[in-house]
Amino acid sequence: MEAQGKSSEDDDGGGRGLLHSWRGYSYSVVPERLLLPRPVLQVALGAQHGVLLVEGGQVYTFGELPWKQTQASQPTKPTPENALSGQRVVAVAAGSFHSGAVTEDGSVHMWGDNAAGQCGLSGLSCVPNPTPVALLEPGGAQSVPVLELACGEKHSLALSAQREVWAWGSGCQLGLKAAVFPVWKPQKVEQLAGRWVLQVACGASHSLALVRCVGPDGIQRPPVDKCNQCNQLLYTMTDKEDHVIISDGHYCPMGVEAREDPPPTQTLKASPSEPILPSHSSFTSTPAAPTPDPTPDPEDSQKGGTTTAAHPPSDPDPPPSPKAAASTSSSKSSPYPGEKEVKEYLRKLSDASQTEAKMANGGLHALQAPSSGRGQSALNSLVASCALAVGERVASTYEALSLKRMMNFYLPSSRLEALGGVADGGAERVRREESVQAKKSSSTGDIHEEEAEGLRRRLSLPGLLSQGRYAVHLLSSSYGPLLSPRLLRKMGRSRTRAFALTPMGGGVPEDQEVFPTLQTEVWSWGHGEQGELGHGDNLDRLQPFCIKSLNKKEVIRVSAGAHHSIALTAQSQVYSWGSNLSGQLGHMDTPSTVPRLAKLSEGIRVWDASAGERHTLLLADGDCIQPIIYYSGQQVKEAEGEEKVEEDEEEEDERPGGYTQQPVLLPFCMNLGFVSSVVAGGRRCVALSDRNVMGFISSLHELASAERKFYCKLCDIKSQVLRPLLELESLSSALGPAATELLQTLAGRFSLLSHLTGQHGASLTANLRRGRDVSSLLMLEHASIFLDVYNDYCSTVGNFFVMGGFHALTKPSLDIFGKSPELLQRLSECSEENTVTADLLVALFYLPTQHLHEYGRLLLKLATCFEVSSGDYHKLQDSCSKFEALTLQLKRKRKEAEYTFHFWKSFPGKMTDSLRKPSRRLIYESSNKSLTMQNAGRFSVNWFILFNDSLVHAQFSTHHIFALATLWVEPAPEDNSGLHGLKVVTPEETLTLLASSSAEKTKWLRAINQAVDQALSGAGQDAGGSASKSDPPISRTASYTFYKDGRLKDATYEGRWLAGKPHGRGILKWPDGRIYTGSFKSGLEDGFGEFACPNKALNQGDLYQGYWKEGKMHGLGTYRYASGEVYDGSFQDGMRQGHGMLRSGKHNTSSPSVFIGQWLQDKKTGYGVFDDITKGEKYMGMWQDHQRQGTGVVVTQFGLYYEGAFKDNKMMGTGILLSEDDTTYEGEFSDDWTLSGKGVLTMPNGDYLEGSFSGEWGSGLKVTGSYFKPNLFDAEKDRNRAVKLGRMSVRAEEKWQAVFEECWSELGCEAPGEGEHLKAWENIAVALTSRRQQIQDSPEILSRSHSKTLEGLEVIPQHEGPITIERYHSIRLYLLKACDTPLHPLGRLLETLVAVYRMTYVGVGANRRLLPQAVNEIKSYLCRIFQIVRFLFPDLPEEGGLIPEPAENLPDGNQETSADTRTESPKPGRVVSSSALLLPVLLPRLYPPLFTLYALEKEKEDDMYWECVLRLNKQPDLALLAFLGVQQKFWPVSIPNSLPAPGEKQPVASSTKDACFASAVETLQQISTTFTPSDKLQVIQLTFEEITQEVQFLLKQDFLWSMDDLFPVFLYVVLRARIRNLGSEVSLIEDLMDPCVQHGEHGIMFTTLKACYYQIQHEKIT
Repeated sequence: MEAQGKSSEDDDGGGRGLLHSWRGYSYSVVPERLLLPRPVLQVALGAQHGVLLVEGGQVYTFGELPWKQTQASQPTKPTPENALSGQRVVAVAAGSFHSGAVTEDGSVHMWGDNAAGQCGLSGLSCVPNPTPVALLEPGGAQSVPVLELACGEKHSLALSAQREVWAWGSGCQLGLKAAVFPVWKPQKVEQLAGRWVLQVACGASHSLALVRCVGPDGIQRPPVDKCNQCNQLLYTMTDKEDHVIISDGHYCPMGVEAREDPPPTQTLKASPSEPILPSHSSFTSTPAAPTPDPTPDPEDSQKGGTTTAAHPPSDPDPPPSPKAAASTSSSKSSPYPGEKEVKEYLRKLSDASQTEAKMANGGLHALQAPSSGRGQSALNSLVASCALAVGERVASTYEALSLKRMMNFYLPSSRLEALGGVADGGAERVRREESVQAKKSSSTGDIHEEEAEGLRRRLSLPGLLSQGRYAVHLLSSSYGPLLSPRLLRKMGRSRTRAFALTPMGGGVPEDQEVFPTLQTEVWSWGHGEQGELGHGDNLDRLQPFCIKSLNKKEVIRVSAGAHHSIALTAQSQVYSWGSNLSGQLGHMDTPSTVPRLAKLSEGIRVWDASAGERHTLLLADGDCIQPIIYYSGQQVKEAEGEEKVEEDEEEEDERPGGYTQQPVLLPFCMNLGFVSSVVAGGRRCVALSDRNVMGFISSLHELASAERKFYCKLCDIKSQVLRPLLELESLSSALGPAATELLQTLAGRFSLLSHLTGQHGASLTANLRRGRDVSSLLMLEHASIFLDVYNDYCSTVGNFFVMGGFHALTKPSLDIFGKSPELLQRLSECSEENTVTADLLVALFYLPTQHLHEYGRLLLKLATCFEVSSGDYHKLQDSCSKFEALTLQLKRKRKEAEYTFHFWKSFPGKMTDSLRKPSRRLIYESSNKSLTMQNAGRFSVNWFILFNDSLVHAQFSTHHIFALATLWVEPAPEDNSGLHGLKVVTPEETLTLLASSSAEKTKWLRAINQAVDQALSGAGQDAGGSASKSDPPISRTASYTFYKDGRLKDATYEGRWLAGKPHGRGILKWPDGRIYTGSFKSGLEDGFGEFACPNKALNQGDLYQGYWKEGKMHGLGTYRYASGEVYDGSFQDGMRQGHGMLRSGKHNTSSPSVFIGQWLQDKKTGYGVFDDITKGEKYMGMWQDHQRQGTGVVVTQFGLYYEGAFKDNKMMGTGILLSEDDTTYEGEFSDDWTLSGKGVLTMPNGDYLEGSFSGEWGSGLKVTGSYFKPNLFDAEKDRNRAVKLGRMSVRAEEKWQAVFEECWSELGCEAPGEGEHLKAWENIAVALTSRRQQIQDSPEILSRSHSKTLEGLEVIPQHEGPITIERYHSIRLYLLKACDTPLHPLGRLLETLVAVYRMTYVGVGANRRLLPQAVNEIKSYLCRIFQIVRFLFPDLPEEGGLIPEPAENLPDGNQETSADTRTESPKPGRVVSSSALLLPVLLPRLYPPLFTLYALEKEKEDDMYWECVLRLNKQPDLALLAFLGVQQKFWPVSIPNSLPAPGEKQPVASSTKDACFASAVETLQQISTTFTPSDKLQVIQLTFEEITQEVQFLLKQDFLWSMDDLFPVFLYVVLRARIRNLGSEVSLIEDLMDPCVQHGEHGIMFTTLKACYYQIQHEKIT
């Protein structure tokens, strides 16, 4: 002990990482302190030497180091390994006579004995100093980084950062397929490739690996899906909706020889937990056999060569992953055996029958097939790789695959009967039972765990969970984190009872790496003479194989001694196997070839273990916080410690008391301080300990110890209470289906909680062993996971409790625990005597919630070890307060559940059934008459019960439930009557309730408000916090079904509410299928909404999308009728009113037609255009009540034109009818196209008939009258009496009034021009914002340029004060933008006008006789829009008014708007005209239909003109110039070429064409690409300028034109420009030209062009 005392004064890194070393376990042993300059982080011990890693990454070695040539033979003190200086080492390892270190960057250094190649360096028998060793992938140059090393006697293993195992050295313990040893270069252990290895350990001649079970997150390998021999697909898959059919009918012609060697039938049997398969039955309906089998029986599954779904050999967790396949792959890395393997396998099966005789000791199987991996691998891999290919679904079909058919591929079909279990006779059964008994070495053996596995496999197959009693195994704790939450959610939805998995709401994080995994397997390989491989035999294994009996034992750490192995589980138990000559296994059970539990007294929880040459050290939690150390194995006599190491083993075994029978406590361990890890190696023992500075270390130890203790407790409850209960046959009858399901959910949540605790315990333990710091405490970073899991769990317990579940469990509990349930009393820590079973169960299931308080206490304790200002302190403090807050909340939840449960006990029975729900909790009730109805009858009973989700008003036999989400309560105004009233508002009722006193009133008001607030914020919120809150929001989101008669009866509304009325966005659904989605206001549809109404007769639905007001369609909208008609336009009070378009039928249906125009009270009334596509007629005129009435025009596709009066939908009265060839009738009509009465019929040549007519046009007319042929001299006079069209059509300004009225009303004016222009601007802003808002909900409508336009409209131009040129321009720009977006009222107006215009004049409407009307319509548009513009900008002068132009700005002004300024007369100033402002916006959109009309009207003239143009253009330039009479001085003798410099000339040849005045010609051609008259005039002006420029260039002087000189030149340019429809262009300019331009420069230029046009038409070529 002096060493200990002495060292305490030394500086030893704050008392961290102190090293103590000793041998043996006798009382006289005193540990020796090894002094080092820095805290020790890790120790590794060899046979006679040790390696230390200290803080800062330096390495020291001590003991006998024969490879250091310099040293004498005596043991050395710790000396630094200088070869590693400058490297930061993170892990060290020691083999018997060699050592290794891993540096920060993952590189490996080895030194020591290298005779067997264990240092990985060829050519050296020993390596004196640490030397780098590279792990290289085949063909790779990059070294693989390593996480940790393990060293044995003649071999070394490394675990790479990819979690793969690499090996080098000699012996079968490498697990490599090497023919020659030693293996100098590190090679990958292929058998484990693709698996996630957590830890490796080396014994003298065997190896262990701790592997994470294959889960969906594994590193996946693509499966091999072709046969190794014949390269055909092994299986095919057909994906049906809800299942997958996998066909495995592949027959390999090359695999035939594999059928020669028949396997012995008697050894083939199915696994005991799996039913025997009849020859062709599928698995789905077979229930699992009830034979219990706590530890899986490894050979059974191999003997059958089949992997039962209940226990797949290398794949204990679904879904099967290709890792399973890879793990057993052959050298070709294929999961399918080749013929060699199959032969080999069959041979081994026959050997197996001979070995079976050697079975001994309680039925433990001596036969552990060397075949271990092969047989099952083949099948398993096939299934696994199938599974990958079809995804998660197939995981569940694992069982449903007929394994028997798969066997056809691998075994002779003649032998298949053996699988049927023919030989499974009595003897076999007895032997199996014995083996089960023999393995029950621990109370935690998971009985029925295999059935669970089978069940899990079936999880997502609908309807397979018939076995209710096994269903609990879904919850087996090992399930949680290996499933992605997405998969779990999927399962939660499936039709099966996968209840237990639904609670995964984030209990275990998706990122599996956060918590250490508990789903592990232990794999072993190497020499097995002493049974150290744990497979139940003494055979060697060349490849890693999984130790089946440790599956599901949650092993978290393995350690290997010279010839024995130990595994430490999350439940703090130690399994050991191998050589037990010195009692090193900690138990005396035989044989020791399978893992068995070390014998430790009750309550000792081991959390670190290490195995030496013949001894084992265990570090455990004792009664106090300080850890204690146990030793089992050989005693080392001090005297002989060094010298007699080689002494014979037999002698020692005979010496009594030479070793321990079971682990013994080392008495001195309490003097070592807080031990953080123990290491055993050779004959030596080492412990690393810390001093308890400021209580920090002890607090960390206490936290970890508490968690481990708690996990063991939870596991006990699960195995001793939950599982027996759920397996009871009578459970569901005792509980009823609802409570049974709740209990199963509860079990699921319990499992989840337990699993999380286990993982957390493992992580805390790892933290103690390594870091011992606060930053790695997962409960600080991931506190929310803990809080959620506890919250969910507590809710589930409460739900089960409220439904009377615990009391219903009383009888089933008696069957299990008997009359005096000591077990329950002990587990629930209940001290009172004679407690009722039900109360014990309640206490037991609420027990975990007390652990939260423990968390809080321990975190606070840790926090006190830090400075108050430090970050760690705040982190700890925060987490502590979170846990404490949840503790309080859960206590309150428990109280609520108890209160509710007692309430239901006393509540009248009938109502209980309908009102009692698992999650419903009682808050307050009025059985004490504290609340009554106002004006209730004398004998009426009114009982109010407030639950956490509803307020129930119960009367004698009826009750009404008001959901809290749609309940508003407020104190009734106090009047003098002294009544304490509450006003309760629900969507359909308003109740006034009277409280018995003012205190009761306050109490009820607060209780209801609190409950409402909680119901709205979600039940998970902290109820306590809301006490201080203000009232719940008056506006909220909720769902409600109306029950009273009326429009909304039985309709369900979901959306926003305000004070009892739907208000805001929502969805209203009626039971008959009507649905309204959109805005509400005060309970009625208001704003934008969509209404769908099914039409059963037509099997289609009506759909309206548009605006509503006070429950009716009002404003713009689109109504699609079930009949196929579509109305697009305005509504008022639910009827079509205003401007709208009705389309009927498609173009190919029976009666396609389109009406666009004015509606009044659902009927066509006012001006409208009707296009009857079937008849090919278009009507433009007045309507009344759906009928044509008044004046109108009809045009047909055959060129007929009628204009006149209509009555009762017919042509009736006076009218004019023209046919295509200008035959004209003017007179009386009685029906469509039917003449009746007086009239005049004029022929195209001017002859006419006058008289009375009758008959239908085109089918023979009866005429009584006179015929006139005017003589030639009267021709001119009479021609003039040809009809004037347009007199009897609707005047342009009377058309489309509704469209303009809508625009005015949108600006807030009753009638055009009446209203406030400021109000109008406000309305524009509102319209823009609301429509923009609507579009933002569906951004795909909004293009980029569109949103730019919108941004530009946000600034309103100054609209008051005198108009200057500058302001005029800003107004013009604003109008351009406004008219560019339909969101702006002006833009909408324009869009509608364009639509109606096109609708009128396109198609049949393209009739040349409509041209004047079309032009007048445009002019009327301009006039009416200008009126609106002047209303918005009141200071704008009227049409033709002047804006003065500041003189000095003149040039700028001209440049600024050259396009427009030049159109004006030259005087300074600007004439305001509607055409200059608005035509640029309007005309481009109306241009196509308008220009078509011009082209039709001017067709004849244009044809004459064109013929002439074509003729004259055949002439070369000079000839044409001469012909047109252009003066010779204007003839370009040479023309400037674009390429040479301006000075150079090129003579014009006499034959040249299109060379003269080319630029002017090109300019004039642009007239066709412009739209507005002002733009076209601009083009003409530019042409003139080009001509002038060219002539000036020729004459080399300024030149003034005279018309005589100019006209021929311009005529030449017009001819050469070849403009096809020049006549139309001229007419368009003439009709729409700005009147103020007519007499200016532009006017003269235009006249010149017009003259040219007529000249060309009449040109006579001589």
